[in-house]
Amino acid sequence: MLESRKPKEILHSKRGNLEYLEYCRVLVKNGRVVYLQSDPGQRVSHYWNIPLANTTVLLLGIGTSITQGAVRMLCEAGVMLGFCGNGGTPFYAAAEIEWFSPQSEYRPTEYVQAWMKFWFDDTKRLRAAKYLQRKRLDYLEKCWARDERLHQCAIFVDDRTVASSLSTARKNIDRAETTEQLLSAEARLTKALYKYVVKATKWGEFTRDPKSTDSANRFLTQGNYLAYGQAATCLWCLGIPHGFAVMHGKTRRGALVFDVADIAKDATVLPLAFIAATLGFSPQEFRQSIINTFTDHQTLEQMFEGVKGVISEMENCQ
Repeated sequence: MLESRKPKEILHSKRGNLEYLEYCRVLVKNGRVVYLQSDPGQRVSHYWNIPLANTTVLLLGIGTSITQGAVRMLCEAGVMLGFCGNGGTPFYAAAEIEWFSPQSEYRPTEYVQAWMKFWFDDTKRLRAAKYLQRKRLDYLEKCWARDERLHQCAIFVDDRTVASSLSTARKNIDRAETTEQLLSAEARLTKALYKYVVKATKWGEFTRDPKSTDSANRFLTQGNYLAYGQAATCLWCLGIPHGFAVMHGKTRRGALVFDVADIAKDATVLPLAFIAATLGFSPQEFRQSIINTFTDHQTLEQMFEGVKGVISEMENCQ
């Protein structure tokens, strides 16, 4: 009797692939999800496989279409699907913080139940936010300490400026008595890191503006959206709705995605955006670089650990 050859499922926390596609058609061919690209000059078409088992996010940019069969297989594999503009932004889809989440009545419930036990308590919600912010600092120290690309650009976690900023940030987290104070502390740290990285990469004058067309701002926005996709995947896997934020506001439908994505943005996206801009990377080169970085530093797994850590922290304090 022949055994089933159904491919083994890879845990979402271990998946390393994000896909951005443009000017192509996504469809099912021979039982696989592929995308079809045509070469007008040679009048030929090429099919390229999308490795569903190892994919977390699929972004469909300009000039794309997708078949119902492909959507079905993407959902079965638990792949987040989003429609966007050129380079990954802006998003045009409008479901679950602009992601089409795979539908399933069998998502786990234990995590959302544990989340809701503390979420309505302002004090515990602030404590959860502090936990995620500390996780953010720990992850930044870990990434900056071992990333050789950062070291080659004179970005070191043990530089006096960075060490002082992180130390101050930890004190501010401990002292914060409201979410607003915590948000202010977060903004001050990010501003200090921007200043340090801009100086290290010799970028020159810089003002963060998501609508700006300079390469550094565009890469920051592009990388942040990829981090949001990872965070959305994490929360979907754990069955926690995106609206139950602990820091970015209870009135923002997708704010928990921002809370979780903050674990990784300063550690990975911020420095690489300036490095890529300084080196003259194309959007495609930067996207591949940030995806590789997410994989090397196990970004998605860190997000899972962060969310589960919050639940464990809240259970221990009850």
